Amino acid sequence: MEKIRSHRDLKVYQLAFEAALQIHEISKSFPSEEKYSLTDQVRRSSRSVSANLAEAWRKRRYKNHFISKLSDSEAEAGETQVWLEFSMAFKYIDERTYNELYDKYEHIIAMLINMSNSPENWLIK
Repeated sequence: MEKIRSHRDLKVYQLAFEAALQIHEISKSFPSEEKYSLTDQVRRSSRSVSANLAEAWRKRRYKNHFISKLSDSEAEAGETQVWLEFSMAFKYIDERTYNELYDKYEHIIAMLINMSNSPENWLIK
């Protein structure tokens, strides 16, 4: 197993970053009237998952701060799932795409919860 030197080495970060890129590409086809609502919201929340993970990584000296940023990341992942659900309901994405992305965020959330439940494995000592 390779040593984790940066937030970019975390599998959960890589998965979240990949999902945000995928959402960005998919949302390019959303109607223009959604630009300042659904499109911006789903892009923002999906990117925030990765951004909050990077912040959490840099706060590893402080257990409570680390867990708080992981919690923020988890919340953004959940918010992204809601925007994806709206996207499918409005028929901007198909069910297969929705299921793929929703499941990816379920996996991301599970990984974040595991990190939060065992912060001592990640903290700087």
